[in-house]
Amino acid sequence: MDENLISYFIAEKQESIFFITIGITAFIVSFYLFKTDSSYKGMMYPLILIAIIQLIVGGTVFFRTDNQLVALQNQLHNDPTAFKSAEVSRMAPVIKNFKLYKGIEITLLFSGIILTFVFMGKNFWYSIGIGLIIQSSLMLVLDLFAEKRAHEYVFYIQKLL
Repeated sequence: MDENLISYFIAEKQESIFFITIGITAFIVSFYLFKTDSSYKGMMYPLILIAIIQLIVGGTVFFRTDNQLVALQNQLHNDPTAFKSAEVSRMAPVIKNFKLYKGIEITLLFSGIILTFVFMGKNFWYSIGIGLIIQSSLMLVLDLFAEKRAHEYVFYIQKLL
């Protein structure tokens, strides 16, 4: 009974480590671009802006997951009906928000692609496009995994009782 609950939150925490790692890496690359005379300095703007989101989201999920899992396990054992009701309600907006996230990420990805085509000879805008492609595609892939996991988790919850 707890296996699905535990595996969902372990996977969430593991993915948060990816978010944090990508965010830190983006800051390191941006620092390197800032310090050097690279013609790709424009890339650091989307790298940093999206890295801030990655660090906030990744850090929040990472640090809250253990306590959240313990609380949910207790609720599941003590009052499965309340657990089911509360978790289905909590997960509904989480799943709904994935549509918004995917829309934003796909828009940023296409914007990056367009920038690389339109500004091929202009390194600043071209490199902004590359930064958008890198960050938005990574975010999109991680959110696709998270969305699938969320649907599977809700399916498990709905089978309870």
